[in-house]
Amino acid sequence: MPFPVKAIQVDGGSEFEAVFEEECQRRGIKLFVLPPRSPKLNGAVERAHRTHTEEFYEVTEGSFDLSELREELLEWEQVYNTVRPHQALGYVTPLKFLEQRKDCQRKEVMCH
Repeated sequence: MPFPVKAIQVDGGSEFEAVFEEECQRRGIKLFVLPPRSPKLNGAVERAHRTHTEEFYEVTEGSFDLSELREELLEWEQVYNTVRPHQALGYVTPLKFLEQRKDCQRKEVMCH
C-alpha cells in the first residue's frame, strides 16, 4: 500500500468476519461497522461496486473461469488506476493523485 491503513469501514457482512477482525486487530487497524441497511453511509464503496459492474462485469466477454476472470479484472484495474481519469479526483488518475499527494507531502517536510 502506498499509505498506512489505520481504519477500515465495513458493512457488517459475515464473510470471513472472525478471521478478518482478528487480522485487523493484530495489525492495529480499527474497524468501524456500519448499521444494517445503510448504503448511504457507504457511498464511496457502493459507487465503486457500480463502476465495477458497469465498466467491467457488464462488458467483459469471456468464460466464467475464475482464473481467467481474475486475470481480466487485474488488467482492467490497472487501466482504472493508471489510465482512466476520475471525476472525484479532479480528472486525474488515482496513480497521478497519489503521486501529487506524495510530492506535496515531501515539500511540506522539506519546508519544516
